[in-house]
Amino acid sequence: MTELIDVRDATFEAEVLRSDIPVLVDFWAPWCAPCKTLNPLLAEIAAEQRGLLKVVKVNIDEEQEYAARLRVVMAPTLMLFLGGELVDRAHGAVRRPAIVEMLAAHLGVAPAVAVGD
Repeated sequence: MTELIDVRDATFEAEVLRSDIPVLVDFWAPWCAPCKTLNPLLAEIAAEQRGLLKVVKVNIDEEQEYAARLRVVMAPTLMLFLGGELVDRAHGAVRRPAIVEMLAAHLGVAPAVAVGD
């Protein structure tokens, strides 16, 4: 599995807003049970889409600047960025089909991502 990238407020602009490829951001918290469940799924998607999609994580307890700017009100919150622009978001215990639908709507995804749940 691909290691997910931990992003801090200081690196958010470089890793997300100036990325050459689309970025799926997971705003999470250590106390959040659905966040822990989502983590392996995001790692799978990152591995399947290596080089086409970057998947990063932002701990909202430690890194609050961009969470506040982007109005993150719950964990987990997923946000998809294309060319530095927020194009979609999902809240709560998101399952694989919803993530695949989000990616397909904006990126068109490889068939491997659509397999399984």
